[in-house]
Amino acid sequence: MDEKKASLSRVTNRRKRRRLKKVYRRILLGIIFIIIVSSAYSLLKPEKSAVVTTSEHERKESVISEKQLVEVQSDVDASIKISAAGDFTLGMDENFEYNGSFVHTASMNGLSYFLEGLNDVFKEDDLTTVNLETTLTNATEKAEKTFRFKGDPEYAQILKLGGIEAVNLANNHIFDYKQKGYEDTIEALKEKEVGYFGYENQFITTIKEVKIGALGYEGWEDTAEIRSTIEKDIQSLREQGVQIVLIHFHWGDEKHYVPNEDQKSLARFSIDAGADLILGHHPHVLQGIEEYNGKFIVYSLGNFMFGGNKNPSDKDTFVFQQTFHIENGELSDKKEINVIPFSISSVSSHNDYQPTLLSGGEYERVKDKIIHYSNQVKGSDWIVYDTEEEVTE
Repeated sequence: MDEKKASLSRVTNRRKRRRLKKVYRRILLGIIFIIIVSSAYSLLKPEKSAVVTTSEHERKESVISEKQLVEVQSDVDASIKISAAGDFTLGMDENFEYNGSFVHTASMNGLSYFLEGLNDVFKEDDLTTVNLETTLTNATEKAEKTFRFKGDPEYAQILKLGGIEAVNLANNHIFDYKQKGYEDTIEALKEKEVGYFGYENQFITTIKEVKIGALGYEGWEDTAEIRSTIEKDIQSLREQGVQIVLIHFHWGDEKHYVPNEDQKSLARFSIDAGADLILGHHPHVLQGIEEYNGKFIVYSLGNFMFGGNKNPSDKDTFVFQQTFHIENGELSDKKEINVIPFSISSVSSHNDYQPTLLSGGEYERVKDKIIHYSNQVKGSDWIVYDTEEEVTE
């Protein structure tokens, strides 16, 4: 009888163990099923992403959903004032050293000296871009050409002190000290937290929840190749959520006050391709402004802080400002500009490298000059959008 009881007990225990094993297997299968379903959902759900590039141009990337991007931008209302000026040659050609050169002036007066005539114009806006027409390097190997510009890397601090956020590098002097000079210049800008763009570089920054992007090119000829590059670059900015696209062109003929046909066709193409503002330089003199399809083309801003010539015969220049309006997350077609006449020097007898805000009769003279040369292109109807705010000293 005891053996039967023992046998029955063993059978009962085996049944219990089998039942427990079945329960454990069911639980384990349930867990595996949940894991598989969760993994499949994560892999298959349609999550689109946008790439965000930092304004310091380090190409840091973070992924946010397209839905989140729309939510951030859809209800934004903002006014953003953008300024632009022409050639900044923060240095000189070493073969033409003299007392009173840019380098000599910097050593005698300090870097803040060069900014004394700006009246904080660049500090009171939201974004300023200019053309950096020099290398900032200690390199010694030079390119084979007539003029080669070079400044101390510390001169990048002038840009920072002046309120300039980003510079164009696409010009005919950025490789004056070859690849080493180019790379040193970029490092100098990074050191002072000044952005840069041009060639393969794009500058993207966010101001008041609005993304702004800048591109730069040497635009000597209107070719199929440059058109293709511009289209692709604008598309790249748009894919990154940029709402305002600026393009700097280094182009045109030196000392010509009227843009050539390549300038005009390339500028208009770029606007048709999606650019919101075109800014030109290289001729060393100012050229006119054109309104085209609701956008502005500034053909040449001229020199501005120019260490490359101790006494240019034409010292007239200007700052172009445009205030962009974002309404309900979209760029408005409202047009508001301010054309501000400057001289590249605080004195007329020579170039002291101190760009100076003009007033009174000189202000009016340079303004009339810009209007005159605008009329040589496509008229000066843009005047109706000029706020005519003469900046007082």
